[in-house]
Amino acid sequence: MQRVCFLLHVRPDRIDEYRARHTDVWQEMREALTATGWHNYSLFLREDGLLVGYLETEDFDRARAAMDATDVNARWQAEMGPFFEPMDGARPDEAMKPLTEVFHLA
Repeated sequence: MQRVCFLLHVRPDRIDEYRARHTDVWQEMREALTATGWHNYSLFLREDGLLVGYLETEDFDRARAAMDATDVNARWQAEMGPFFEPMDGARPDEAMKPLTEVFHLA
């Protein structure tokens, strides 16, 4: 199982609304994430807008491509994109660049 961690930045003026949106993630989105191989997926948000994402998957590129092929992901990304600091025209899911793991205690 591959462990993936990534960073994004939520705009400071949108942090409260971003949190609120994640208290009730669409059931269709939750089901699509599970069906496409996203497991133990968590988001952590610091007060200054730093967002840390973590998930486990068999193959991150394949899981991301499978989500990209869903209609619900296109709708979710369109709604969530404005919450983030500029990402050079990328959607939030495209801007997820995995960090290099340097230590893991199993």
